[in-house]
Amino acid sequence: MNTPLRLLVVGATGAQGNSVARHLLAAGKYQVRCMTRAPESGTAIALRRHGAEVVQGNLNDPASLRSALRECDAVFGVTSYWEHGEQEIQHGRNLIDAITHSSVQHTILSTLPHARLLSGGRHAVPHFDSKARIEEYAREQSLPATYLHATFFYENFLSCVRPHRQPNGHYLLSFPQGSTPLAAVAAADIGGLVAGILTESFWYRDKVVGAVGDDLRPDQYAQVMALLLNRKIEYQYVASGAYAIQSMPGAAELASMFEFNRQYVPSRKQDLSKSRELFPELRNFERWLKANITAMQRALDH
Repeated sequence: MNTPLRLLVVGATGAQGNSVARHLLAAGKYQVRCMTRAPESGTAIALRRHGAEVVQGNLNDPASLRSALRECDAVFGVTSYWEHGEQEIQHGRNLIDAITHSSVQHTILSTLPHARLLSGGRHAVPHFDSKARIEEYAREQSLPATYLHATFFYENFLSCVRPHRQPNGHYLLSFPQGSTPLAAVAAADIGGLVAGILTESFWYRDKVVGAVGDDLRPDQYAQVMALLLNRKIEYQYVASGAYAIQSMPGAAELASMFEFNRQYVPSRKQDLSKSRELFPELRNFERWLKANITAMQRALDH
């Protein structure tokens, strides 16, 4: 190929988009254009230093999307439920509409399973279901796309799902997953999977790829933490209803997510195998934690 592929990264200053931009820039065979609402932010400036073209754009502004997509061959797109709520769905539709009227040949969209649909209406997980509706819209438009389903991020163990210190000095990791394995991945590794998909893009058109770096039971995550941090850390199951009423922001949403995972996603071993095939350097939880020991220690002492 004489001319490098020009790829637009939408959401380039967020965790997933930034990972994608950095991995593609490091590969050295792509012209990477990054769209952000804040082109002068520290993250955007860092991407520019690494060789990215940074442009201002907004998923609420179709004209800015059309401009950002000009002369692009491929797109990675991610939307944000946690920042925009159900407005995320319209953001996704705006992006898809702009792509269908562009020269883009392949799109990789970060979407998720439809929890309400798959559970027969028993479990609504809004941040899953809104991304699922974006995927449904893309399929309705016959968009040539791959759908990347990111799983639970290891980074959540540093914040919303971190172990909490007990009066006896031990730590409890508590959430409603029970003995069902929880598929997880490092947000920083998402870009490696996207790069792998782009290398053989034809084979991944209209396919779903589950981004999985490890698939451990909660007690196994706790065991790895205890071993590497040299602290007493145990997992304790807490019922979904009890978890949902905690004062933590998003507790009810997370409770629904774990309950859906527990009942309807018993194993992601096939996704784990495919992810490692796409990106052999994909980190399991132990390897990720070794690289983030200091951050984890700070989280425990918070």
